[in-house]
Amino acid sequence: MMSMVEPGSQAEQVGRLVLAVVVILFLPALPFGNYLIYPFSILTTWFHEMGHGMTALLLGHDFERLMIFPDGSGIAESRLDAGTGVLSQAAIAAGGPLAPSVVGSLLIIASAQKKYWRPALTVLALSIVVSTAFYVRSGVGLAMLPLVAALIGLIAWRASDGLARFALQFLGLLAAMSMLRDFDYLFTERANIGGNAMLSDTGAIEAALFLPHWFWAAVIILISTVMIGASLKYALRDQRKPPRQSLRKPDNVLQFRDWKDR
Repeated sequence: MMSMVEPGSQAEQVGRLVLAVVVILFLPALPFGNYLIYPFSILTTWFHEMGHGMTALLLGHDFERLMIFPDGSGIAESRLDAGTGVLSQAAIAAGGPLAPSVVGSLLIIASAQKKYWRPALTVLALSIVVSTAFYVRSGVGLAMLPLVAALIGLIAWRASDGLARFALQFLGLLAAMSMLRDFDYLFTERANIGGNAMLSDTGAIEAALFLPHWFWAAVIILISTVMIGASLKYALRDQRKPPRQSLRKPDNVLQFRDWKDR
């Protein structure tokens, strides 16, 4: 039976992305689907909380620990220096909700080039393992994240090219679409996380920069949408080079060659 989709074509890439979206959206609705998607829900929380922590590190502060709770929520604890400016505080707060879109965009971009499929999966798996060893300090995180890292590493090592590419696109879209899961949280000033009432990320930005939390939620969603849209546009380009066509000269045109070409 002949395939209706040419391998490597734009149609094939679109089909894989659509399949990834379908899996993400409908897997929780299937029997035991919530259990199957649970490790990846923990992964999206890891993306979010590592975003807070890595932003703090990049700004010269200490990232102390990352906690992930059974309901999938999490918290990243960083020690800020005395007199830390409001811009740094706002950047650390924004680093969490923006991190899944950043990582998702990079994974989707990597899926466009075969040479990046396995290295991207390997880097992601190693990043999960290293961060778990250094920063994760909760039972759920210590139990689930190494399993997710092992699965990603196994795909990078042994899976077929098609599965490796699909895994990249699945993980990229999973990270990107976690923004929809956090939609209500972004537009909430305060939230209950791990049994404690605290400022949400956008509430923390509001406290630092004064503009209302819903304004910052809209800004974060806009930035994330632009990043994901640009990455999808790049990944869906038809990058195959068209065959070179030689121009045939009319029969009544004389053609001469230099003697060096003889």
